Amino acid sequence: MLYANQSQTNITVGLQYQGLLGIVMFSTLTSVPCCVFLFINGTMLFTLRSKAVFRETSRYILLYNLLFADTVLMAQSQLMYVLAASRLRLTYPVCGALVMLGHLTNEVSPLTLVVMSLERYVAVCYPLRHATIITKRNTGMAICVIWTISSLNVLTQVLLMLNSHVEDPDNLQMKDFCGKESILFDQISDLYEKAYTYFLFISAGIVVSCSYVGVMIAARSASTDRDSAVKACKTLLLHLVQLGLSLSSTLHNLLLIPISKIPDRILSVRIQIFLYVLVIILPRCLSALIYGIRDQTIRPVLVYHLCCQWKRSPLLSVVPVKAKISIFIAS
Repeated sequence: MLYANQSQTNITVGLQYQGLLGIVMFSTLTSVPCCVFLFINGTMLFTLRSKAVFRETSRYILLYNLLFADTVLMAQSQLMYVLAASRLRLTYPVCGALVMLGHLTNEVSPLTLVVMSLERYVAVCYPLRHATIITKRNTGMAICVIWTISSLNVLTQVLLMLNSHVEDPDNLQMKDFCGKESILFDQISDLYEKAYTYFLFISAGIVVSCSYVGVMIAARSASTDRDSAVKACKTLLLHLVQLGLSLSSTLHNLLLIPISKIPDRILSVRIQIFLYVLVIILPRCLSALIYGIRDQTIRPVLVYHLCCQWKRSPLLSVVPVKAKISIFIAS
């Protein structure tokens, strides 16, 4: 689901009240953070494929899947924003493909968080069986199930979209900017999307919360590694935060209604852009930042790859050397 789409038309209308300088400035304010986050996510994805320990460990494989979905969604959201800010109108098939790509990747994230929470639960509560239950093969099957469920939902929405009434079926050129509201015309599509979204996030929240409670109970047991249980509790809390941030994007459109009524159009546009960066863009980069900083195995490798492009600079030449030392020690 692409929750930045409804605001794109309002943002573009507001930009008409500003000059060229305003358009450039506000486009830069959204594009620069997005490009920085895309760079961090891309580096993190490369890091997770750079060493065998990341390619063979289930939780790193799941993290890669989560980061991949978030990165694709962030790039797609920014592309849609740029198209709207540039006042470019697409054809219905192209717009439909872009919107459905956003739907697909947005639904992968909460499902992946559910599987990651269950993996931590098994690791703490059933440590002796963890290696037999959480295998690379089972992890791959879980990822396939995640993408299959998301794809079936997208397929359902495509069928509903095809059944929608189009004013001029012979003319595929859109009269409005590309967005979810521009291609899903009927009320059935809207009700289905809301029902599926609420069911998905409520179910995911229940599973993650139950996993957290189970780990908390296990942490008080004398037979459980207390340090491992405490770390798992913190990880599950972060999963709940990530899930909440993903859910907050569903409230983005509701927040736009009172904001659009602000008499000062320039102020209204600025607030909408701020919400777009805060609610749509920023949560998609938190996974890379959280795991890149917390995980002792990922951190030295990530720092090395982030700094490698400056390794010949005399000011930063020390950083790659330290990173290399840490990598060799970790290996």
